[in-house]
Amino acid sequence: MIKEIFNELDKLTYYLKPEEKSKVLKAIKYSEVAHSNQLRKSGDPFIIHPLEVAKILTSIKLDGDSITAGLLHDTVEDTNLSIDEINLKFGKQISDLVQGLTKINNYSLKVNNLKFGENYRKLLLATTKDLRIILIKLADRLHNMKTLDFLKDHHKQISISLETLEIYAPLAQRLGMRDWQDQLEDLSFKFVNPEARNSIVERLEYLNSKDQNIIDEIRYELKKLFLESESHCSILGRIKTPYSIWNKIKRKDISFEQLSDIMAFRVITNSTRECYRLLGILHRKFPYIQGRFKDFISSPKNNGYRALHTSVIGPYNKKIEIQLRSNVMDQIAEYGVAAHWKYKDPKQIKEKESKEYKWMHELLDLMNQSNSQDELIENSKIKLFEDNIYVFSPKGDVIELPKNSTPIDFAYSIHSEIGDKCVAAKINSNLQPLKSLLKNGDQVEILTSDDSQPSPLWERFAATSKVKSQIRRFIRSKKRNEHIKFGKEILVNAFMNEEIEFSYSAINKILKKFNSKKPDDLFELVGSGSVTAATVLKTIFPELKIKYSINKNPTSSSPIKLKGLTAGMSYHLAGCCSPIVGDNIVGIVTAGIGVSVHTVDCETLTSYSDSPERWLDISWEKSNSASHHSNARINVVLKNQPGSLGKVTTIIAKNNGNISNINFSTRKKDFFEIIIDIEVRDINHLNNIIAALRLLNEVSSLNRVKG
Repeated sequence: MIKEIFNELDKLTYYLKPEEKSKVLKAIKYSEVAHSNQLRKSGDPFIIHPLEVAKILTSIKLDGDSITAGLLHDTVEDTNLSIDEINLKFGKQISDLVQGLTKINNYSLKVNNLKFGENYRKLLLATTKDLRIILIKLADRLHNMKTLDFLKDHHKQISISLETLEIYAPLAQRLGMRDWQDQLEDLSFKFVNPEARNSIVERLEYLNSKDQNIIDEIRYELKKLFLESESHCSILGRIKTPYSIWNKIKRKDISFEQLSDIMAFRVITNSTRECYRLLGILHRKFPYIQGRFKDFISSPKNNGYRALHTSVIGPYNKKIEIQLRSNVMDQIAEYGVAAHWKYKDPKQIKEKESKEYKWMHELLDLMNQSNSQDELIENSKIKLFEDNIYVFSPKGDVIELPKNSTPIDFAYSIHSEIGDKCVAAKINSNLQPLKSLLKNGDQVEILTSDDSQPSPLWERFAATSKVKSQIRRFIRSKKRNEHIKFGKEILVNAFMNEEIEFSYSAINKILKKFNSKKPDDLFELVGSGSVTAATVLKTIFPELKIKYSINKNPTSSSPIKLKGLTAGMSYHLAGCCSPIVGDNIVGIVTAGIGVSVHTVDCETLTSYSDSPERWLDISWEKSNSASHHSNARINVVLKNQPGSLGKVTTIIAKNNGNISNINFSTRKKDFFEIIIDIEVRDINHLNNIIAALRLLNEVSSLNRVKG
């Protein structure tokens, strides 16, 4: 087996220079000796893994140093071979690559909020030094995912798969490695949600059984159409991966039948001009699906991807997606960063040389500004997935913003002071609200007022991570006075309940024990929930027996724990939007009631837009989903046929949902409508159930019901 892989690798490295190939052969021997006594979980010799990693790297025609480093990437961590020895035998370029990979491995990237942020930062830092490090790491992860079945620990399989979906697949996407991204996502999907994946695979197999050879037949018809127009091109066809289908069903909130691009075709031409000409031929021949045309040639993606995308009702009345690329575009689409990375002189990436990697530097700046690990992770994800639009200032300056940006993002991109004081915007000379979505080519003018200040509502409209952080920082600074006020009130009440007179002199004596310089600092700690009133009382009066529990919250309607809520404050989950764990939430302070918890998209919030002082920045405690279940309500329209309700309840059960109530609201000849209340851990749990139900052929429509 080793010999077969070796021979295959020897053939795959045909593009390397003789001296590079010599290094690769030398590395194989060193790696084989170093790993000679080691076995994989599959029982195979360990050397098979670095050989397979090297094979994956040859698929994108990476340079000899990268392939050599791929062969040696586990030696420093798992064997007696040192970096110094690699430097001596193979040179500094290769030893630097191996050392970068070893550093990443030493900081095991677990999906753990306590460590994730810092490790992620280190990963990105390593990437900016030499992008080949991340390419080798991605190849390493890809082969490990292909062999994950041999790992018998199911929980570890899921953990590794989640890590792949959270970190490595997005990085592959951001670097333009579409094929690797697809493989990483689908291999992870198999372990993270096998039920959903199996459902999709079954649906695809059913479609294939109905229309055997349909892809080849459509390819033939497209080829014939283009030949009639004297256009020479190559056409490739494929079925979308189960994970991409699943992700689209969840993201677009649609059913399986509503997908317009299950079948995708790639048309590769000789020039950009030919791409546009063939697009015209397609649109004249076939009805195109509104809203599905995208021109990534005139507005490329951040990772350098360029193509024309359109969806049409094609041959045999099938909905198909068609991508049109030139040969050069196809090379970049297939190999991503590897297509234009200058490996002959692999120096540190300079921003002026590679605009598409500007995001890395921006992300690192963002990380340094993040207030917490949770915020860091959120910002990182946003940054990884964002696409850009380009708008104009009144002076004609081009401003680059993420997709779905609003005038708020534009205002802060000019200056933070303009952002803080903005009240409205003129878009193309028309007065528009701040929540308006900006489009490519818009001219934007910001109107400001000295009396204005950021509103908590703005976070709902902002698309830029940096802007969200600035708004949060402003709101946090405003809350200090609120926490001081609440904290003092809590302490005064606590003293009163113990029949002790409140005094500043008693507070001043214990300030140092709470690292506070003045009473307001201690009040803030109490008001924010960092320190309890009981702790303060016991510190002042060690012999005191507390008559009642200050931490009790008897008026709360739920045992759910919330971050950002003042200790001792009562709260309830608003009935207008029925938030569940994982929903983005906000608190509204109401006199005599406490805090009402709403989802951030709740329509009721508009009535509080003029009272920013009543808004609380709250979120769910991380422990909620494990210990608490919320009731979520869904509305399902089912085809009236035997077994349809049984399939629905089975899917809910298989996804660990517990049905607490079913109500038949409508029943007709062809369909019936039901309301189902399901106990779920959190919003992700609910979304998984909803997506799995939408895959059922018996489900006509489904949506979450709030309230």
